[in-house]
Amino acid sequence: MTLARIRYLERQLSKKYKAIGRVAGKYLEAGFSVRINHPTHLGNAHIVAQGNGQKILVEVYYSSSPLKAEDVRKVAEKAKLLKAKPVIALYGRRTPVTPEALAEAAKLGVKVKRVRL
Repeated sequence: MTLARIRYLERQLSKKYKAIGRVAGKYLEAGFSVRINHPTHLGNAHIVAQGNGQKILVEVYYSSSPLKAEDVRKVAEKAKLLKAKPVIALYGRRTPVTPEALAEAAKLGVKVKRVRL
């Protein structure tokens, strides 16, 4: 896919899905193919990115309330259903995270990344 096409798709995703679309655009730029709001019986998975021999489930967290351990567990369960690597993308500068959530993420193998756009 050409760079111009990738930039176009990033803009379209950003317009339609706001924060989730911006994060999906970054994975698109990295060479992954993305699916947004993929349904599971535990709720929709925000982004499922496939490519380079990997499958990644990305949940975008942009709330002003802190990320909790139960949110991390839910993402890990969705990733297990889809046989994907779990990632939580904290959107924004000041998205808070509790220490319990970080400990739970380390225990379950969930990556927590901060995305600043």
